[in-house]
Amino acid sequence: MPRSGRVRGGDTHCMSADEYATFGLAPAMRAGGVLADGDYQVHRDFVDFIVDGRPLLFHLSDLDAVSPLAADIPPAIFAHHVRCLLLEAEAPLPGGRCVIYGCPECEGIECGAVTAVIERDGGGGADDAEGGAGGVEGGGGDYVWRDFAWQTTEEVDLELNGYHGIGPFRFRGADYRAELGRLLDGAEGPTPRRKVLLIGARVAVLARLAAALRTIGVGADITHDATGVPPEELRTYAVVAFGRAVEPEQRAAVRHEFERAGADIAYVDGLAPIIPLLVAQIESALERGPLEQRRLTRLIAADGEAGVEVTSTCRVRLTAYRIDRLYRSHTHEVFDAVLETGRHRIPLDKKATRGESFLVARTTGSVLVTRMER
Repeated sequence: MPRSGRVRGGDTHCMSADEYATFGLAPAMRAGGVLADGDYQVHRDFVDFIVDGRPLLFHLSDLDAVSPLAADIPPAIFAHHVRCLLLEAEAPLPGGRCVIYGCPECEGIECGAVTAVIERDGGGGADDAEGGAGGVEGGGGDYVWRDFAWQTTEEVDLELNGYHGIGPFRFRGADYRAELGRLLDGAEGPTPRRKVLLIGARVAVLARLAAALRTIGVGADITHDATGVPPEELRTYAVVAFGRAVEPEQRAAVRHEFERAGADIAYVDGLAPIIPLLVAQIESALERGPLEQRRLTRLIAADGEAGVEVTSTCRVRLTAYRIDRLYRSHTHEVFDAVLETGRHRIPLDKKATRGESFLVARTTGSVLVTRMER
């Protein structure tokens, strides 16, 4: 995350003050993971702002951040953030500035946050918004988001830390209030984080994987058989991960139980007993949003080369994992750089990808995993 100096957006989006932009909301996540250096990155589910059909976060270059509309904050705080965006509650920062994106690990302004001035134009202020969920029936006029900036203190220097070239965004009041009002109604708020079910023959590996997932904020349970589990409990899971030793008959029986329960499940076939690799596979499966709202959309690896596609300028890290002939695991950071929008071919170190090897691509919000093909 940028700390100082003049801030500019990655894919800039500059509009005139009178031009309308569309406003929407969509579920998003900040992918957690076990990183190559041993650190952990926390998983966060949140609601992102969709401006003109594209996540606003993508306009802010390589920013590791989440909106204040996160699934794991208490309902009262969540509702307060929504009311701030509706101008029904006082802005948390001087000058009418609201937090648009903040640190994924905490809510402290000291870590840095993207802020903007939110104001009503053409029809009343905060006192006009009354009645209905989120004041949807009250108030009038457009909503304008302007003067985006990076803040680490309560005061901001727009010349030094402004996001030049992004906004202002003018949203039609009725559409804006309707979208945010649905969050207060509970119709489109972030769903509570669901769990992962781990099934395999190697208990020690499953235990380590479950511990790693819980550390990054993803619930995990271990079982050998899903038969007889109440349907309502099965529906609390988002992903089922199978170990390599699980027989096809057992996999089919588990799938049958989840189908009977009407559960929307993503299935993961574990590539190798390497914990960071398995965590990355599960995080990839947890990302269920539309492809056009993802930053990382393609990863292939063959003959010592990787193919990567990104939908906005962002930092991409490639990590190779391999198993040698003695079944020892090895980890290699093979690429770490900012890529422009589009498709890229990246040569890989042959030493890192020999034998049975796998590649993980990670951006600030997406993870993809693939096997190295020969």
